[in-house]
Parts: sequence; structure tokens; C-alpha cells
Amino acid sequence: MADSPETLAALQELIDVVAQLRSPDGGCPWDLQQTPQSLIPYIIEEAYETVAALQEENTADITEELGDLLLQVVLQAQIAQEYQQFNLATVARGISEKLIRRHPHVFGEMTVENVEEVRNNWEQIKAEEKGETPDENRLLSRKLNRYARTLPPLLASQKMSKKAAATGLEWDEVKDVWAKFEEELQEFREALRTKNPVEQEAELGDLLFTLVNLARWYNLDPSQALQGTNRRFIQRLEKMEAYAQRPLEDYTLAELDQFWQQAKRQLAQGY
Repeated sequence: MADSPETLAALQELIDVVAQLRSPDGGCPWDLQQTPQSLIPYIIEEAYETVAALQEENTADITEELGDLLLQVVLQAQIAQEYQQFNLATVARGISEKLIRRHPHVFGEMTVENVEEVRNNWEQIKAEEKGETPDENRLLSRKLNRYARTLPPLLASQKMSKKAAATGLEWDEVKDVWAKFEEELQEFREALRTKNPVEQEAELGDLLFTLVNLARWYNLDPSQALQGTNRRFIQRLEKMEAYAQRPLEDYTLAELDQFWQQAKRQLAQGY
């Protein structure tokens, strides 16, 4: 790459800064307190903020958020190096080797005809790396367990629903999915009457999973849909606070509803 020296110098500068932050001699007390486990929420937060910046297509924000996410990688590697477990070079070398290994059509002699073949080869190589037999790799439960274990719940449900449907676990018509939704809604209502939190939570989960399936049938992304709703809620709340002459809690519910409807109308009209 033409900018390789500059890139490597910038990366080394970041590594040195993080090392100084973690140094017992003049480092930052907050950084010195951190452990791999205590930093987990920050990894998740920075990943979501990076996604938000990418969706908004704001170059400055994307650059900043990718930097924040990179910081988490370097910080985890620094802590691991202090305990003589691994370092950033180990991490970088490992992912490079994995990419080369899983792309034999680029770095080897294999040829592929389409993206589907690339995916199939990737999954086969991945299974071999994990020591799984072809029969084990074909087990649907193993694939879905990986989703449930590693992804946020809503995204995991999306992937699980799609993968299960591809293997034949699918309704014949969308009206059958709607019938399932009505069934789960009724079971959730009944669970609410039992006052049993465990049962209520289970039935709520079933209802949400059915909604994810409905979204798939209509080619909708439930994660994006919920994200849009969250954004619109905040926008309407901002409008309401602009209308209000005193704290919102000082208004009646009827007055707040008036503010809400006014905000909704204004935003629908584009201002």
C-alpha cells in the first residue's frame, strides 16, 4: 500500500499511547483499573456507535468511531501482553492467516463460480478448523447455538429464523405465521394473568420471535425497524421539550398527548 509507512507509524503511535496509559509509572488510574471483562460494555457500545455512524454515512463520525473501536482492540491486546498471554501482533497475524486460509480461491489454486460457493467453502474450512466432522457441521442446532451465544438477541433471532427456514422449518403461507402470532399473543396475555414472571418472560420471548419471523416473510429488518422507532421517539420527545414551558412531568397526560401529536405532525411534514 502506498501509505503503509504512514499507517504503520500511526498504529505504532496508538500502541505506545495505550501502553503509557496502562503504565504503573505515570499511567491513567482509570485505564490501570480496567480488565478484559470490565471493558466488554465499551466494546459493545463502540461497535454500535460505529454502526450508527456508517448508517448515517458521516465520514467524520465514521473515522472517529472506528478509532474508538480500534482503541478497544489495542487496549485488550495491551492488557493481554502485560499478562504474557498474547499481543497485538498475535491478533493481527492470526486474522491474516485465517483470511488466507479461508480464501483459497484468492490465495490458492481453488476456483469458484459464485458467492454461494465462497460461503460454502468458508463454512467447510471453518468446520475443519474447529475439528468438526462434516456431519457435525451440518447440524442445524450447532449453527443456531453459535448465533444465540455470540450475537445480540434480536440479530440472533433474525439469523436463526432465516437459517431454520432454509432447512425446511418453515410455514407454508404467511397467513400461518399470522395465526402463530395470534396464538403466541394469546398465550402471553394468559401468562400475564398468572403473575409468574418466568412464564411471562418465556411467552414474551415466543411472541417476539414470531414477530421476527413475520418480518422475514415481508423482507423487513426488525433491527432496523426498531432502531427507526427509537430514533423517531427521540425526535418527537425533542419537539415536545421545545414546546413545553416547564418540565414535562408538570403536565397532565392529556397535555403531553397534545404535544406528542403536534410533534408527530410536524415531523411527518418534514420540519
